[in-house]
Amino acid sequence: MHTQNGTPGTSPWTYWTDALEHEARRLVEELDAHPTAQRLFRGNIDADSYIHYLVQTYHYVRWSTPILTEAGHRMKRLGRHLQLGELLLQKATEERGHERWLLADLKNLGWPAGRVESATRSPAVTAYIAWNCYTARSSAPTAFLGTAFVLEYLSVQRAGTTAENLVAANTIPNIRKAVTFLRGHGAADEDHVAELTSVLRSLTDVEEQAAIILSARTTRALYIGFFDEKSG
Repeated sequence: MHTQNGTPGTSPWTYWTDALEHEARRLVEELDAHPTAQRLFRGNIDADSYIHYLVQTYHYVRWSTPILTEAGHRMKRLGRHLQLGELLLQKATEERGHERWLLADLKNLGWPAGRVESATRSPAVTAYIAWNCYTARSSAPTAFLGTAFVLEYLSVQRAGTTAENLVAANTIPNIRKAVTFLRGHGAADEDHVAELTSVLRSLTDVEEQAAIILSARTTRALYIGFFDEKSG
């Protein structure tokens, strides 16, 4: 039995995308309970921990456009869900250059680009990149939309207010010039989440739905680890 546009069996969801939103809400809840992420959101994080967050974010964000492009082109080669393939390519364009926001923020905190590039990636970031590169080249490249959904949902919920809280607290030197990435994502991603939800609701293939939800769940599990180790 299926719920309306839903997953098989006894799912409590009205739409299968409700399960996707559940993963996104859980990520926000888990980060709210994580000591370092909690300090980040409140704006009272120390400079070293904020720099670590930006460095790890840089190392995964720089892969967003290549992964989205690969997934979009693979969708077209497979000849399935051309609208979703176009959406992936559109998102690749939207994400292009966001890593430069992070480099600019880090430069204003005393970290030149070379130092950022050579900083150690956390195991969680390495796993995130590997997982999403794999799904983009797999038989279900739509899976990356699960990753995109939870990250954009997180941005809507926390990025804008985090930037304002950091500036208001003003405990990190030059912080006013180091919140470009957060401000950019807080402003941009609300429409992206609504658009993505609308398009995904039209996807009726149960296996592809499951792949997207698995990707969202994997990203949720890995994202917590982005805060765990200091960069050097």
